[in-house]
Amino acid sequence: MSKIISPEQAAALVKDGAHVSWTTAGLCGFPEELAIALENRFMETGHPKDLWNMHSCGCGDWKTRGMGHIGNEGMSIRHTAAHIGEAPKLGALILDNKVACHLFPQGAMAHLFRNMAGRKGGLLTKVGLGTYADPRRQGGKINDITPDGVDLVTLQGEEYLYYHPLTIDVAMIRGTTCDEDGNMTMDEEPLFLEALHQAMAAKNNGGIVIAQVKYIAKAKTLPAKNVKVPGVLVDYIVIGKPENHLQTRVTLNDPSMDGRLRKPLAAIEPMALDERKVVGRRAALELENGSCVNMGIGMADAVAAVAAEEGVSDDLLMTIELGAFGGVPAKGMDFPAAINPDCIIDHVNMFDFYDGGGLDACFLGMAQCDVEGNINVSKFGPKVVGPGGFVNISSFSKKAVFCGTLTAGGAEYEVGNGTIKILKEGRVKKFVQANEHVTFAGQYAKERGQEVIYVTERAVFKLIDGKVTLIEIAPGMDVEKDIIAHMEFRPEISKDLKEMPKEIFYEKWGGLKEILAAKG
Repeated sequence: MSKIISPEQAAALVKDGAHVSWTTAGLCGFPEELAIALENRFMETGHPKDLWNMHSCGCGDWKTRGMGHIGNEGMSIRHTAAHIGEAPKLGALILDNKVACHLFPQGAMAHLFRNMAGRKGGLLTKVGLGTYADPRRQGGKINDITPDGVDLVTLQGEEYLYYHPLTIDVAMIRGTTCDEDGNMTMDEEPLFLEALHQAMAAKNNGGIVIAQVKYIAKAKTLPAKNVKVPGVLVDYIVIGKPENHLQTRVTLNDPSMDGRLRKPLAAIEPMALDERKVVGRRAALELENGSCVNMGIGMADAVAAVAAEEGVSDDLLMTIELGAFGGVPAKGMDFPAAINPDCIIDHVNMFDFYDGGGLDACFLGMAQCDVEGNINVSKFGPKVVGPGGFVNISSFSKKAVFCGTLTAGGAEYEVGNGTIKILKEGRVKKFVQANEHVTFAGQYAKERGQEVIYVTERAVFKLIDGKVTLIEIAPGMDVEKDIIAHMEFRPEISKDLKEMPKEIFYEKWGGLKEILAAKG
């Protein structure tokens, strides 16, 4: 019997109350054709209903695609993931207490899928201690109807978190080519994600695996080393339309994203001189030649832009938590793919590397910082997005550099001639007494001896003995009037308070390469 079926036939296989897993990162690896068919069936028949959906990375285009197809009232009853901000329809149901939801660290989700594949139970890890995932805080629960999903345990005198085991009835995965037996390659996929482990987890739970691919090959004609998921794990195959099988949220097929070729990169257009560039330049001073780094999105991506402009990108090894080593992180809606990667490994293996301390430094965003040095990037009032890979990345990197402005909400600046002027102060203080969500725990950073830096456009802080300490101030700034007056707490002030380098406030800099070389 042929394994090839229509999207509509695939949707009919999903029963009410099923536990459904999805491969995804933005829309990389996401089987959009299957999601569309599932939504169409529900809108026409009211089935399948009460689904429990799960995925690791964010999933959507901030509009209707990805998990947006699942965001219909009654279709889902529970959701477990690391990020939901890209699917606003689903997020609204969660905030209205219509869908229970855990948002766990992305690496914890990836490792849970692997443990589920081997029927090894839940996940025992230090990832998430002291953060919102810790049951002493929210336990990863996003609303009032979500049951417990993580326990605090002590083993041999040390604290761990135990994330409860999950089960998969239907694994929705995506690849490039399946042969008639179901052997699946991922040649044109920018990331491998958890396709193999989700398939194993479903099969070992007595469930089914549905693979969306672009091409069908004759049985036993695919090179064995190209096959990422063996046919014995694949029950059904659906051919995706090109528009429902994008490499990223916006790119159909770019071979430089999947390793088929390396394309010449156009000259980097310099960033405009503004507060973002100042933060990027100052944060870049924390780099070291030869270091292995992760550079996040948002304000932190200015660090990567500065590194490229200053000609030091090739002196670093940049990584993306989804599995790419080397190359250049793709921008905007193409993230989290990489352009010209040196190597792509499984998502779960990258988090093995990160959790084991493989990162020399990480550069991440900073939406809120509180008096304990905790960082929040996952929840703000009624808006819930989740942490993505932030918890894993920041927890075990040897150095964590958080990037953001001192205030938010309408701030205006003038940068140039060696200084920065605050033309209009932001309405929102970002350095607060207590974060509403803790995505990075300063206390645990202190215990593990981690170096933690907080870079803003007018001041630099460091976590010293567990206290947020002002160590640098922009030229021309007044400590009390321009810094502390716009914070909810008074930081420690270093006895060796320095001025931020004037050079980074000029239109032209060109000094980073020499500075990093001098570090040795």
